Order: sequence, then structure tokens, then C-alpha cells
Amino acid sequence: MKALRQVVRGLAAAGVTTGALLHPASAEAAAAASAQAEATGSVAAKAQVEATGSAAASSQEKGVGSAQVKAGGSAGVQGGQVMSLPSLVAYVRNGDIYVSKGASEKRLTTGGTHARPRWAPDGKSLAYLKGGYLWVMRADGTGQRRLTTRAAGGPSWSPDGKWIAFASLSCSGGPGVYRISATAGAATAGGTTAGAATAGAATAGAATAGAATAGGTTAGAATAGAAAAGAAVAGAATAGAAAAGTATAPEILFPRDCRGEELPPEPAPVTARAGSLSERLRTDDAVAWSPDGTRVAFRGGDCESVYDACLSVGTVATGGEQTVAAYGGGSLQTSGFAVVPSWRADGAKLAWTAYQKGETKADDQPVHLVEYDTKTRVKRNVGGALDREIAYLGTSRAVVTGQVKAGSWIVIVDLARGTRAPFHEGSQPSVQPVR
Repeated sequence: MKALRQVVRGLAAAGVTTGALLHPASAEAAAAASAQAEATGSVAAKAQVEATGSAAASSQEKGVGSAQVKAGGSAGVQGGQVMSLPSLVAYVRNGDIYVSKGASEKRLTTGGTHARPRWAPDGKSLAYLKGGYLWVMRADGTGQRRLTTRAAGGPSWSPDGKWIAFASLSCSGGPGVYRISATAGAATAGGTTAGAATAGAATAGAATAGAATAGGTTAGAATAGAAAAGAAVAGAATAGAAAAGTATAPEILFPRDCRGEELPPEPAPVTARAGSLSERLRTDDAVAWSPDGTRVAFRGGDCESVYDACLSVGTVATGGEQTVAAYGGGSLQTSGFAVVPSWRADGAKLAWTAYQKGETKADDQPVHLVEYDTKTRVKRNVGGALDREIAYLGTSRAVVTGQVKAGSWIVIVDLARGTRAPFHEGSQPSVQPVR
């Protein structure tokens, strides 16, 4: 482990962009691809716009049928009526963040390089990426504030709104999951890690305490132990930041072995990535905090020591991990990935964007959505071919990024009946919680 950490630090010192595995591709590239399409009249070029906040991949992934939605130019049209939603949906178009719940929309940012907006539990704020770093702003676009100097993957709020989880380079050399106070002071370059070791050590101790409380008791006691652990971690983070005399430092949640370790060098953010849709999505490190606050879903984890690619659900209190999707390695003959997890509000379902290359063409599955029952562990595919980046609207509906007229649109999907309605051009949807 120590040797690997030295290699990671050496790469960072040499200027190697280790953050290349951690961030959505550039929205500026999307605009360039779109401009090229307009200039040349090439439908194929225009199809390469918007996925994961950048130039999206071709909509003609091998094996894809015609599950695309046909739509006119207006938003959310179904049966001649413009659909309206009970709350706002935030999404990205050409590198900027928009919000809408009907025919009209509001642009919240300018200048591009924005990605992965995520609503706070109270619906009053948004966390998002700008230039590969974590930022927050109010729901109307004001009060934009940078939280981290570490390059970050897609964020997710704790259900109490106090913390924001994000992905970044860990001490193991792979993607890790961090959390930072949602009220942390504005981040500036340098000087943000001094209190992290103290906070991390307390995190490990708190996790042990939470695990001990949970051991041999009822589920209610386990939840109480997790809450106690979380409180101890919060106190440690605050104390560490105060001792450092700087903006609040992020603390590592996963992998567990990195808790209490010195934070690795800050990777350079990467906001441009080439390749097809599947290649672009493969290393998207968006995370998702569970509605009960006890777990975080994320790409990678301890399972990467066995499989080529995997998705994990980690327990915040103990640091333990459960593998929910895996590709390649071990006894598996398939390759692929599972990324961009999303919880249903009741915690009963966890969904993600997946891709599979099988032993035969019959086993191939282009980019698609998988829904996982957290109790029975049964999986099923939902939506259509090339659907991705799901956000639940309730128990039976969701918004996804889908293909409409060879471009990326937010699409409203009825998960039970399979009906679909285009909403607005864009990608990476997030649904404002209804209170």
C-alpha cells in the first residue's frame, strides 16, 4: 500500500493527470461538436453532443435498435399538451446548468465546464462541478461558491443537508469517496489538507464505535450507532479545520483503509475526454448518498481487486462495502461498467447506467439503465437503449438522458408502462425534492 501511494505521489509531482479518471468530459467539446454538425450538416456529428456534460458519443453504438424518442421542438409534449412536473429538474446543456418544470426553463450558469448538478435535500441549493471542482449555489443561481481544491467527481448530498460527498483520488491510487461540510468556507488553492489526518483518524475511530454499537443489536441500534459515528466524524472534521486555520478539509470515507491517512496530492482536473458514449461514461465517478444517510453508492471500491470494473455500496459508519455490479475478472467473462448511481427516495431501489460486452453478440448490452431492488437484490433493465443518468420522480416515473432526434434530451419515462415524453434538450438530470 505504501509503495503504491509513493507511486501516486510521484505521478502527481511529475504532472501526470491522475484526475483523468475522475471527471465528466468537457462541455466545451460538446459545443464544438455541435458547431461542427451545424457547419457540415452532418447528423452523425450532431449526435455526438451532450453526454456527461461534453461531446457525447455516437448514438449508433453497436447493437442499438431504434428505441429513440421522436419529438418536435417543444418541451415535454405528450398528447398535444406540454407536460409539467411537480418540482424543478436541473440539467446540463452545452456545459451550463438549467432548471425547468414545464415548457419554460431558466439558465443558472454561463461560461461552460459545468456538470452533474445535484439538489440539496431541502431543494434550496445545488451542488455541481465547475471546471472539475466542487461548487454550490442557491436554487436561483446566486451565491456560487467553490468548496474544494481537490478535483472532484459528481457530488451527492447527505439527507440532512450537512455534507456533500464526492469522488477524488484516494491513497490507494484509485477513485475514493470524500465528504465535505456543505457550509465549508470558500476553497482556495493550497492549504486545505492540514486538518485532514486528524479528522480522518477520528473518522476511523467513529466508524469502529458505530460498528460496535451495531454488533449483535437490532437494526434500530445499528442506525443509532451509525448516527453517533457520523456525529463524531463531524466533530473531528470541524476540529481539524479549526486547527488548520483554513477552509474545511474534506475527509475520506472510502476506501476504509485510507481513513486516517494523509490525503494524496491533489490531482489536476480533467474536463475533456474523447471517445464513444460508452468510453466516456466508463470512468464517470458520480456518487449517490442513500436516503437514510447510512450508505454511499460509488464506482470502484475493494471489488476492483477482483473485477475489472464494479459498483459498490459502502456503509458510512463501518467503511464496509457491498458489490452490487461487477464486470470481468474472477469467473466473469463479460466486460463493461456500472456508473452514475441514483437512489429512489424511499431507498427501496438503486439504479445506475451500465454497459456490457458479452462473450457473444447476443450477450452485448449497449448503454442502458439497471434498477436494483435493495432488499431482494433482483435487477432489471429499465428505459430504452442509450438511456442513462436516471433520476427518480417517484415510485413509477423517472427522468433520464435519452436520444431524441440524434441528440441528448431529458426524457420523462413511465417505468411501469414504458411510455416516454421528451422534456428539454440536455443531460445529467437531477430532480428537486418536494417538501
